[in-house]
Amino acid sequence: MIAITCAPLTLELRTTFRIAHGASDQRHNVLVRVAEGVGEAAAVAYHGETQAGIMSYLDSLGGLDNDPMMLEDILERLPAGSQAARAGVDIALHDLWGQRLGQPLYRLLGLNPERIPLTSFTIAMDEPEAMAERARASGLPILKIKVGSEQDEAMLSAIRKATDAQLRLDANAGWSREQAQKWLPRLAEYGVELMEQPLPVGDIEGLRQLRALKSGIPIFADESIKTARDVAAHAGAVDGVVIKLMKTGGIREALRAIHTARAHDMQVMLSCMIESSVGVTAAAHLAPLCDTVDLDGPLLVKNDPFEGVRYEGARLLLPERPGIGVKTRE
Repeated sequence: MIAITCAPLTLELRTTFRIAHGASDQRHNVLVRVAEGVGEAAAVAYHGETQAGIMSYLDSLGGLDNDPMMLEDILERLPAGSQAARAGVDIALHDLWGQRLGQPLYRLLGLNPERIPLTSFTIAMDEPEAMAERARASGLPILKIKVGSEQDEAMLSAIRKATDAQLRLDANAGWSREQAQKWLPRLAEYGVELMEQPLPVGDIEGLRQLRALKSGIPIFADESIKTARDVAAHAGAVDGVVIKLMKTGGIREALRAIHTARAHDMQVMLSCMIESSVGVTAAAHLAPLCDTVDLDGPLLVKNDPFEGVRYEGARLLLPERPGIGVKTRE
């Protein structure tokens, strides 16, 4: 039997990360190991997950009595429960798979890393001038702006004056239908490229109505999307979906969700929670399949214990090491 082990991972954030439904200075993740493979589980708070719950789920598994190369069989037999914990096991198994075959994961998936889109960089909610200064100081070409407060207009105005970067907005389900109907037609004035999750989770009809406004701003569902089944349920209601390994339960289901979106003519954004280089590098191997990328997790933390994907400005460079390609930082 191959043991599954886990350990807590506390990530210290460079700045307070404030969004429509909360703020934090730390994130409490979990490192997962299956033999020499490593994965990461990041608790998705709005799905009711916690570090303790993730570790309890992983401890209950004990180990794997299957051939670790039989990924589909292993993952199908995992009990229902924490999606983030399942993602940690899935990532560790894919890392192990690549290491034992001596190839980077993207090669085993038949993907070209030169096709990875540029990543956005997140500006969390703060006072408008503080957000504007952070946007200016980043020097990056694509910024994701967290909105969903009474200061949305002031924040957008200040940031637009501070930078000519491409802007993407994320309300984290923080707008009402009335607010979204008011705001969407005006976003073009600020050069906004797309809008993430304007409405509460589950309001598919509201999203459908917003899309019918034909504001020219593509609408992406994020918090509403976990698996391929959720992607299909949003067909026709949104222009795109946001895929995160911690919501899908790992790489295997993320691939299904991406292909489901394509089958329904939806765009795909590949994103992350606040994760170390383990979780983000694993996701980055799928990035050539996606239209837009928001994989800035390691840029937001001060104490990332791993090296993996590298950043040249907004460009992501995958490691050439086998598996997901991460190593412990020296």
